[in-house]
Amino acid sequence: MHLDYGQLRALSAILRTGSFEAAAAELGITQSAVSQRLKALEDQAGALLVHRGQPCTGTDAGRRLAAHMDHVGLLEGQLKSDLGALTPGSDTPLRIAVNADSLATWFLPALASVPGLLFDLLVDDQDFSADWLRKGEVVGAITANARPVAGCDSTPLGNLAYIATCSPAFFARHFANGVTSDAVQHAPMLRFDQKDALQAQWMQKHLGNKVTPPSHRLPSSQGFVDAACLGLGWGMNPELLVRDHIAQGRLVPLLPDTPLNTPLYWQSTRLLRDAVEPLTRAVKMAARKALPPIPA
Repeated sequence: MHLDYGQLRALSAILRTGSFEAAAAELGITQSAVSQRLKALEDQAGALLVHRGQPCTGTDAGRRLAAHMDHVGLLEGQLKSDLGALTPGSDTPLRIAVNADSLATWFLPALASVPGLLFDLLVDDQDFSADWLRKGEVVGAITANARPVAGCDSTPLGNLAYIATCSPAFFARHFANGVTSDAVQHAPMLRFDQKDALQAQWMQKHLGNKVTPPSHRLPSSQGFVDAACLGLGWGMNPELLVRDHIAQGRLVPLLPDTPLNTPLYWQSTRLLRDAVEPLTRAVKMAARKALPPIPA
């Protein structure tokens, strides 16, 4: 399949900016030209590439082609750097899959320590983020999977510790007779989204069986902490976010000394290793400062 990179740039700009108008402004061409380029690319691909809407979003095929364009941009940026012309990837965002709790705790300092790069972050559960690498839609991912995705390098980062926490008032109301399977079964629980299995893993490990408490769906790391402090429910919160709340009595662990450690790994595509290497070093350094190492 021979690809026209002008058409691919138009597709990538539409998905990055969310509209044909913004894509035209970014590329310095008319909105009509953007539409024509996309139509020609869709005709060649034989598939719809963009869901028209507010904002425009990509189909599976569209996101894959846009990711290919981003990868080409990174390779071109690296080539220019090797020739001494430009900083690698200065105008091509690095698309990365990262779990929300890493983003809320330790990951942003890594991005901030790599000047001159742009980032396009895709937030997904650490147990699923590697899927974006398998589909070729990101160049790197924070994942709970140690085994490298085909064509990728895998680097251990450390353990992100979670603690089952709730407010003192919530504890007194629901666990006055102890944190048992029956008590947990009836105590409202916080759940990030449908992929969030941390609460289930903790209950299985420390209570010995699977229960299904009534639950709030709350897709926000800081919102999870705030909701626990307000007595809305109990949930697994990153120790990095709740250590001060526990120290000051705003939150209490459901059971003492029962953290759930989630090993995290950085996986990145081998094809773009040189272009991504500055970020890889920064991610490893930020994780080393914030996370305890994964036991051998």
